[in-house]
Formats: sequence, structure tokens, C-alpha cells
Amino acid sequence: METFQGFPVFGGIAEGNILYFPKDRHNTVCIRVSNPEKEVERYDSACKRIADRLEQLYEKALNEFGESKAKILDIYRLIVMDSEFTENVRTMIREKRVNAEYAVSYAADELCDRFLSFGDEYMRVRTSDIRDISGNIIDLLNGDTADRVAALKEPVIIVADELSPSETIRIDKSKVLAIVTKQGSTLSHTAILAKTMNIPAVIGAPIRKNWNGRPAIIDGYTGQIYLEPDDETEKRYADKRTQAEDIQKHYSALKEKDDITRGGRRVFLYANISDLSDVEGVLENNAAGIGLFRSEFMYLKSSTYPTEEELFEVYRQVAERMKGKEVVIRTCDMGGDKLPKYIRIPKENNPAMGFRGIRLALDRQEMFTTQLRAIYRASAYGNVSVLYPLIISVDEVQSVKKLTEEVMEELERDKIPFGRVRQGVMIETPAAAVISDLLAQECDFLSIGTNDLTQYTLAADRENEKIDKYYDIDHPAIFRLIRMIVDNGHRFGKRVTICGELGADVNYTNQFIKMGVDGLSVSVPYILQVRDTIVNSEL
Repeated sequence: METFQGFPVFGGIAEGNILYFPKDRHNTVCIRVSNPEKEVERYDSACKRIADRLEQLYEKALNEFGESKAKILDIYRLIVMDSEFTENVRTMIREKRVNAEYAVSYAADELCDRFLSFGDEYMRVRTSDIRDISGNIIDLLNGDTADRVAALKEPVIIVADELSPSETIRIDKSKVLAIVTKQGSTLSHTAILAKTMNIPAVIGAPIRKNWNGRPAIIDGYTGQIYLEPDDETEKRYADKRTQAEDIQKHYSALKEKDDITRGGRRVFLYANISDLSDVEGVLENNAAGIGLFRSEFMYLKSSTYPTEEELFEVYRQVAERMKGKEVVIRTCDMGGDKLPKYIRIPKENNPAMGFRGIRLALDRQEMFTTQLRAIYRASAYGNVSVLYPLIISVDEVQSVKKLTEEVMEELERDKIPFGRVRQGVMIETPAAAVISDLLAQECDFLSIGTNDLTQYTLAADRENEKIDKYYDIDHPAIFRLIRMIVDNGHRFGKRVTICGELGADVNYTNQFIKMGVDGLSVSVPYILQVRDTIVNSEL
């Protein structure tokens, strides 16, 4: 027996034979062509065929996973239809006189580099989607139409360097016992779909080609992989599988529970989301609402500023689907290392402390007011609040409030309906924490962004692996600041919520409850685990 360790994505125990998927090898050799227009025609034809495939795949995903998961394919459609991407490919073919395969690969690399430069885990994960759809286009250009997932005849453990979202959707889930990949992320669409299919999943595993065909046990709770398990391990995991079923029943029973401690304290448990596809999980797990709707993705995936109608349509859908539960939309937190090409600002040496968040919004007021109008219009369809990032002064809040007043006056003049929108401030710098009493008097609620608060307080770049040991979430300074913020907020009757990653760490849940934190906003997969801690708290 051999034992390997990966990172668990979705719990469960699976036992069976492994089917290894080799990494795709796309033909991206640069070849000079004599007829560039013919190459452009080949590319356009491949895009049309891919678009037709995506329509068929969307229908399958809609039937098997529901609308929110089917929308995972939206980014694929956007890439295929994106005018900037397609023009980049066509221009390179024509000007450099290169083959379409190479031009697609080059344009995809540029787009991935842009996403990677944002320094955001969610954006980094989206590069796998870009690689997937560009790889599909290259396969068609090469004349390769084989579908490796369609050939599954019996239940197997799928092992791959990386399994693309489109492949995961095409899989017959009755033929998959577990998914193990070398690459990937807990935020990847493949991980999300594995959870939907109730399939144990492990990422970051040191997989080998010689695993193919061999029996294995996959522990989706710990990330452990047992290749050719011995009798003792098989017996131990038969018992663990029974225990796992009991745990699953326990968590399922928590879905309808109120987030109230044994001592009678109500802690509002919200969800953090990044797009429409996350809403289904919010509702399924009975979260109190959406405590943080990150809106950057709508800007980053676009080649131009999103229009008011595009933003409004997404916000409206989320507000309607939440059926009266609060939806807190954070205004666009871009800038520094998170800029698409169409937002042009000079390169900064230290972008994390530069022209980002509310600073960029107040400078680009047309962009900002467009988003505010969309948010206020969506408030007519549900319980919508707005949250402003990287606030460090009262002046900034007052400037924002002046703009919102102008937006409301415009909507009234145009006879466009809107509801009451509560306004909140992100506390994510030591400056904001220290003046949180002043900020509390200017807004309706406070949300603590612990990721940036930790980074700025400890002067430790959270993206810099060399100083990872200094990014200490357990540092007493962080908890003293949190307590100060909570006390200041409550002094003026304002709700205080934690919406950073620290809020999902159950090691600190009781400490936050004791401090008086009113709510925790966590990623959807952590809702039931945090609820379990809340309802069993003696506080």
C-alpha cells in the first residue's frame, strides 16, 4: 500500500479503480502562413462550432445541476464572443502571419496574465476556464474532436493533472466515484460541481501515470489517497464511511436551524459570493443573506466598462432570488494590481497601498455612479445594501453619500423606482479601525475585512510567500482592533459583521461571539460548519 496526501475539496469516502486522464497536449507551435485570411476563416469557424457545443452543454448542465451551476459556462461564452479576445487573435494572424492555433494560445496567455496580475484567488482560478475554452478551440483547429469523458463505461476514480469545468459537466456522474487532480482550487468550478454532484474531491495530489487501473481509497475529508489499500485500511474506511454518512445527516439537519447559541444569542450568518452561480448554495444552506457580493468579476471579465443595464440585470436577479433576505453589494474594489486594460492608470510600485477601492471609484465617478444607479434600481426588487471598500476617512464617506443623493434625485426625476439602500463601510485598515466611531456615525453598518486588515496592520503582503510567516491571523493586534471596531459600532447602534476569511475559521467563532460581533459572512462551503459551532456555543 502507498499513501499520498492532497488537499480536501469535498468530503466523502470513495473506493474503486483509478482512471488516469493524461494532460492535454495542444498544438501551439508557431507556423508562418501564406494566407492569413484563410486562417482567420478557420478560427471563426472553430468559434462557431464551439458556441454550438456550449449551447448543448448548457442544456445538459441546466437539466442536471440547475440554472445557477449552468451559468458557470457564461465565462466560456464570454471568451468565445468577446470582441477584444477575438480581435486580438485575428490581428495577430493577419499582422504576424501565424497559424490560428498559435494566435489563440498567445491571446489566451495574455488574458490569463491579466487575470493573474489581479492578485486575487478567485480571479486566478478563472484562468483555468480560459485555458479550457482556448484549448477546446485549438483542438477543433487541429481536427481533434475526441471526448475522453464520454467513454466512461463503469464507475471509476478519475485522476487528472487538471479536470476542466466543461469536462466535469459532460461526465456521467453515475460513472464517477471521486475526482483527484494535481492542480485546481477550492474555488474552481470543478470543485463547485463536485460538491453539487456529491462526489469526493481532492486537489493538489502528487499523481502519477502509473496509478491508472489500480485500486484506491479516496478520503475527501482529509485529502488522503491510499493506493492498493491493505485489509486493515479497507476495514477502517468501511467504518469511516458509516461515520461520514452520520456527519452528513447531521449537517443536513442544520440547514433549517436558526443561528442562535445555546445561551440565546443570535449571530447572523451570511454568505460571501462572487457571481450568480453562488446564490443557489446560499439559499440551500439557509444563510441570513449575502453579506458580501464581490462585483469585480463583472468588470474584470469585460473588455469595456459594464453598462448600467448589465450591472442592474445581475443585481436584480440576485435580489429577487434572495426573496427579501439582505444582499450587500460591495462597490467595485479594483485598482493597483486588479486593473483591466480599459482602466488606465500609471504603474504603481506598491499597488496594494495605491490607487484602488474607493479611491479609484471617487476618481472615476462616471464608472462609480453607473454602478450606484444599478444598485439603487435593483433595490426595488429586494433587500439591497451597498458596501464601500478601503475607506480611511470621514471625508470619503461624505463624498460617497453626496453622490448617492445625486443618484437618488436622478432616479426620482426619471421616475425609476428604487427602495431604501442601507450604506455600509468596509473596515480593512488600521486607520478605519481607529476612527470606526466616527465612521459609524456616517453609515448604517460596518463590515470588517480581516484579510486586508491583517495585511495592513502587520505590514505583511498576503500575496508574498517569502513573508508568509509574518501574515499571522492570530496576532493579538488584529483581535484588539476587531474588539475596538465592534465596541465603536455598537456605541452608535450599528451592526458589525466580519466578512473576511477569519470569519470562517471555527477556532475563533466563540471569541467573536464573546466580543459581540453581530454577524459572520463566509464562503458558501463553510456555512454549515460555522452554524454547527454557533448553535453549540454556550455563550
